[in-house]
Amino acid sequence: MPLNTKNIFHINMPVVTFDYNDFLNIFKNKISKEELIEKLPMIGADVDKVEDNEISIEFFPNRPDLTSVEGIARASRAFFEFEMGLKNYNIKKSDIEMNVDSSVKNVRPFVVTALVKNITMTDELIKSLMDLQEKLHLGIGRDRKKVAIGVHDFEAVKPPFAYKAVDPDSVEFVPLNKSNSMTLSEILKRHEKGIAYAHILEGFDKHPLIVDANNNVLSYPPIINGTLTEVTPFTTNLFIDVTGTDKKAINYVLNIITTALAERGGEIYSTVIKDDNKTYVTPDFNPLEMKLSLDYINRILGTKMSEKDVIFSLKKMGYDAIEIGLKIVVKIPAWRADILHDIDIIEDVAVGYGYDKFETDFPKALTFGRTLPNHVIYENFRKIMIGLGFNEVTTFTISNESDEFIKMGLDIFTRVEIDNPIGEDYSCLRISLIPSLLKILNENKHHPLPQQIFELGIVVNKDFKNQNNLAFVKIDAKAGFTECKSFVDAIMRDSGMIYEIEDDSHPAFVKGRCASIIFKNKKIGLFGELNPKTITNFELEHPIITFEMNIDLPNQ
Repeated sequence: MPLNTKNIFHINMPVVTFDYNDFLNIFKNKISKEELIEKLPMIGADVDKVEDNEISIEFFPNRPDLTSVEGIARASRAFFEFEMGLKNYNIKKSDIEMNVDSSVKNVRPFVVTALVKNITMTDELIKSLMDLQEKLHLGIGRDRKKVAIGVHDFEAVKPPFAYKAVDPDSVEFVPLNKSNSMTLSEILKRHEKGIAYAHILEGFDKHPLIVDANNNVLSYPPIINGTLTEVTPFTTNLFIDVTGTDKKAINYVLNIITTALAERGGEIYSTVIKDDNKTYVTPDFNPLEMKLSLDYINRILGTKMSEKDVIFSLKKMGYDAIEIGLKIVVKIPAWRADILHDIDIIEDVAVGYGYDKFETDFPKALTFGRTLPNHVIYENFRKIMIGLGFNEVTTFTISNESDEFIKMGLDIFTRVEIDNPIGEDYSCLRISLIPSLLKILNENKHHPLPQQIFELGIVVNKDFKNQNNLAFVKIDAKAGFTECKSFVDAIMRDSGMIYEIEDDSHPAFVKGRCASIIFKNKKIGLFGELNPKTITNFELEHPIITFEMNIDLPNQ
């Protein structure tokens, strides 16, 4: 029976779809569609598809500034040498203030804001802004937990604004897509967005709220905006708020959104944030600086570039750079959230220089490989599983909290999280192989039963160390604990391991039909029948038996 695993292995990169003519309007230079499609991949993108004038481009998630057509146009102007160097945006002053109340510090402590005037709300802009907002929510925003964005019609409200925490039963307003006024508690229970994101505010007695001078509600972050400030095709002035738990992240997001709107002809106005005794102005486009030596760049890249070559390459990537003494001083755009280390800049030097200019070479030394210490043990387990009639699969070590914890009935505990994830499905490293195997069963629901698969792969344990586990699942109308135990007996017998079993309990398993595997007085795994709730959580319908065991054991 063939198993379909392709949908499990494919990670969807951020895809930006735009109209070629709309791109030209922002790009403000001439370039043929054919040349654009040919050259864009050189920046670090893949052309997903082209249908007439509609172009879809895939970018890696480490470049959130390129997740809109506006960002792509800005990067293209520099890379194609029409407008090289750091793009300068004019920021005008406004008298708008946002007062941050201390009550919000324990809930969602940070907020930044901006005003963008004289926007023409075309269909293309509305679509691009919505797509950008969603991609930033999923990427930098960690599905709104870390960052949430509010975009408002400025004319409907009156500054100064206040950001505070309130009792969820004490305030009510009309949320987007509703016609009736609701309290914050009611929104979490009855509104689609409230139900989807209520978990972010779980456990907090007070919830964050943004109101204007007349106490009108603009936003209930990170849940929903009010209908009062709903953006329409006739909106010309946009007020933007970005709230979150990470100050750097919210500033990057505000910079990305406001510069995207400026690329459409919007005029950016600064706002003043008053937070306790501190006052600061946002957005802030002052570039960060890094210093690199030419020798270090050439050593890393294996090149013989001059200072002039390096500076030219950096300007093609949208930086400003000058030579001061023995160092090259690089000014980093305020919307480049991906620049964390010297190596990130050196990578852009390579992209700007052109990978086609790098010379190929043979290895300078010959080495001889050998099997890893545990390879023989792993191969033996594979042979045992294949002999028992299981098909081997390989899945990603990247997973998400929902699959690893919530669907398995576990409380979310400390785990290895991923910065700037590709999407909400890939936000942490897995702690178990079983959820990955259940997802493959889900992809194969159209195939006849029984289905039985196994994986030998890496998980991250509670000590944040890589650990090799062996796991299997079998789905069948007659699958039960007795059959599962017989598989475990065969695996342990054929591997030469003397073991014991003990009654165990786990929220993902049927009570009384779960057992742990004891080897040398230590629990190394568990097996049994999955709970019907676990089965339905993964959108499956038939009984499932499963087993998982740590196989990184000395002196087996």
